[in-house]
Amino acid sequence: MTRNKNWKWLAAGISALVISACTTVNPPAEKDQKYKLTVLHTNDHHGRFWQDSKGRYGMAARMTLVESIRKEVKEEGGHVLLLSGGDINTGVPESDMQDAIPDFKGMNLLGYDAMAVGNHEFDNPRVILAMQQSLAEFPFLSANIFDAGTGKHVFEPYTTFDLDGLHIAVVGFTTTDTPKQTSPENVKGLDFQSPVAVASKLIPELEKQSDIIIATTHMGHYQNGNHGTNAPGDVTLARSVKGIDLIVGGHSQDPLFKPDLQNGTYIVQAQEWGKYVGRADFEYTNGQLTLTSYQLIPVNGSEENKVIPENQAMLSLLSPYQEKGQQLVEGKVGAVDQRLMGERSEVRFQPTNLGTLLTEALMEKSGADLAVMNGGGIRSSINSGEITYKDVLTVLPFGNTLTTVDMTGKEILEYLTVVANKPANSGAFAHFSGVEMLIKNQQLYNVQINGKAVDPEKSYKMAILSFSASGGDKYPNLMDKPGFVDTGYLDAEVLKEYIEQNSPLRVADFQPEGVIRQ
Repeated sequence: MTRNKNWKWLAAGISALVISACTTVNPPAEKDQKYKLTVLHTNDHHGRFWQDSKGRYGMAARMTLVESIRKEVKEEGGHVLLLSGGDINTGVPESDMQDAIPDFKGMNLLGYDAMAVGNHEFDNPRVILAMQQSLAEFPFLSANIFDAGTGKHVFEPYTTFDLDGLHIAVVGFTTTDTPKQTSPENVKGLDFQSPVAVASKLIPELEKQSDIIIATTHMGHYQNGNHGTNAPGDVTLARSVKGIDLIVGGHSQDPLFKPDLQNGTYIVQAQEWGKYVGRADFEYTNGQLTLTSYQLIPVNGSEENKVIPENQAMLSLLSPYQEKGQQLVEGKVGAVDQRLMGERSEVRFQPTNLGTLLTEALMEKSGADLAVMNGGGIRSSINSGEITYKDVLTVLPFGNTLTTVDMTGKEILEYLTVVANKPANSGAFAHFSGVEMLIKNQQLYNVQINGKAVDPEKSYKMAILSFSASGGDKYPNLMDKPGFVDTGYLDAEVLKEYIEQNSPLRVADFQPEGVIRQ
């Protein structure tokens, strides 16, 4: 696509007479000069600083790829920006147990220029996020997160680059679903405002000082803007706000092999985990921006096709962290005869055997009558064969605690009516044990606990993780209930103990049953 942007300089020249002194109006790029810009991007890293068990991905191979592209572009007289769509945190134990320090140090060595703030950056207490910010040699960007008390930005809203006279603004946006997708305590006092509303005011100001505007976002790419129960994403932003040339996205973890062009804005996303490095090549001349090529470049995407060697400097940096991480998580805890289903495309759409296993583990540890688990809290499958502690921590990486609450049958029915109707394709989709019911037309029928119809006057104990109990995923908040107890047992420890006591596990024993959705 070629986009004519000459009009901006006429507008900028006029508005320069009236805008406040705090706004910088840069001169236009040099006339007739052909600028070459390559934007490289990744998103949803989720702790994958090291290659996986099959030798795929990893920051060391990514480093080799990025450096080779930088060398190629430099020889052609161009410039490179390397951007991240966020969610560096939460994914594998070796990273999680070290507060993603190896990941941010790896990003420094890779030379990232900026990153969007993702919702999983708030999985840890804010003191950890502050540490990560201080460690990073690049800005964390989010223009729509404000301090609720002062009204000031919590993160830098944007950053700018002057590449031999070509002025580029990179602005960040974060999904407004963040407060419901993390522990409420970690986002306390923060105001997540509409990215469209914020961008509608900010982008016109950035146009006065920039030749090119890039948004690095963590909002999700939803086909044709159909975001369902999710907060509006990149398509909605592009359709609602003119002036953004490129959106480097994340959150929905899609591989967009072809950019989605919306309202003059290109939207790209590179799936997840560093599986790909996205590459967008642009030319800019006399106010015209042209996308000359785009591709998602696989980073050793299969065992049979490992062609990118690992960068030795990156290996030297990350190896001590990998070794320490492996020491923290090594050790067999049990075995299973078939795969326990925990993929995102499974646990957010249907009940699975792993969801049943988890809720059974919560019930056994707490002595509860029933248990509820949100699908978004299940982060990985467990393959057949030996189960290690690392497998357990990969399934449950958030460090939630087991909580229980005593409620009357009437209260239980009211609660179940809410959570049982959480829709598919959302992290709120609920998995159950200990309860049987028919869910039809958003109503519950034939609800039984322990094989008996629910008695409205009887007291029942329900087990649930602290994230959901505190209102995460917009579940009803249970913490103010008189019968609420936080046991302090970590979720991963509860699952580990259950596997140890019941191995070898038979998947057939954990088939979801009793909850029928019509």
